[in-house]
Amino acid sequence: MATITENIVETKLVQVFSASDPLHMDCGERLSPVTVAYETYGELNAAADNAILVCHALTGSAHAAGLSTDDPKSEGWWDSFIGEGKTLDARKYFVICSNFLGGCYGTTGSVTSDPKNGKPYGLRFPQMTVRDMVRVEKKLTDFLGVKQLRTVVGGSLGGMQALEWGVMYPDSVRTIIPIATASQHSPWGIGLNDIARQAIMNDPAWQEGDYYHSGQPERGLSLARQIAMISYRSDASFLDRFHRERISSNGYTAKTRFEVKNLFQIESYLRYQGKKLVDRFDANTYIYISRAMDLHDIAYERGDLAEVLAAIKIPTLCVGINTDVLYPVHEQKRLASQLVRSTYREINSPFGHDAFLIEYGQLGKFVREFLRDYADKG
Repeated sequence: MATITENIVETKLVQVFSASDPLHMDCGERLSPVTVAYETYGELNAAADNAILVCHALTGSAHAAGLSTDDPKSEGWWDSFIGEGKTLDARKYFVICSNFLGGCYGTTGSVTSDPKNGKPYGLRFPQMTVRDMVRVEKKLTDFLGVKQLRTVVGGSLGGMQALEWGVMYPDSVRTIIPIATASQHSPWGIGLNDIARQAIMNDPAWQEGDYYHSGQPERGLSLARQIAMISYRSDASFLDRFHRERISSNGYTAKTRFEVKNLFQIESYLRYQGKKLVDRFDANTYIYISRAMDLHDIAYERGDLAEVLAAIKIPTLCVGINTDVLYPVHEQKRLASQLVRSTYREINSPFGHDAFLIEYGQLGKFVREFLRDYADKG
């Protein structure tokens, strides 16, 4: 199995829950210890109120921004958004990004050693929820001395966390910015995640999640990623980039469907993306996180959805993407309409759901204006 590591500079670890103060999880378990991997950019001001929490999506990490412009290996997943002179300006804000609970980049999760036996938790790890992730993030911001966050921002699963912050800790955050996300994960999203999980669990190498001694289910995890990649982009982006081009063309043969050299470029691209994830991620972690997304429901055990959203009184910037098939714009507009103090903006892009990681110009304009008009007014 590939070692789950990443070239992370200045990533810190802190234990935020212990045996005497365990994390009370939604599933009923009490988890301890809980360690969090996090990075910060900029400095916390004297008032301790210039912090911004960035929440990552499914396979992300705490390494949101690179710390060295000379080393390409230091690149973060939101480099063009965080740093001096950028949208989340490190000269003005104290930007925090942590690997969420259940992740495999330093924070406690299924790859972590169970203190009871010293072996990786695997499927013994309790199923976390988005709310559990937020409880851990709140504990981290308390540890860092933050009195009030200017905003919590994130796309996809990160947006789910931002919404939960608005419900769970409204006094601790001035604004929230959920991007391309959902107040309740849709049957469409659940179905896609279920197929991806089946791809992993049907790989014989998965071994009911007990594969850490023999190597992870690479074929299953690769296929899960390929399924997801199709939902992250749009038909227009695939058509523009790949058309029907082949890797090579020698006409039709009896073995055309089996010969690697006859793969279409789109097939080659998807296999490449699957291999990339296998080299850096953990299969059980993928199962746990995707299930946490499916469990996400802002109204669960709280009451009527419209009433729960209407109770969020802090200013909210909802951002949709016009070609997003995973979290379509009608879902984003409905979410915005149910919030009391919401602003809706839309990214126009051929890149589908992934546009929040690509269209920095459009998204940056929306976020800068919102921070100026709401978050920066103490």
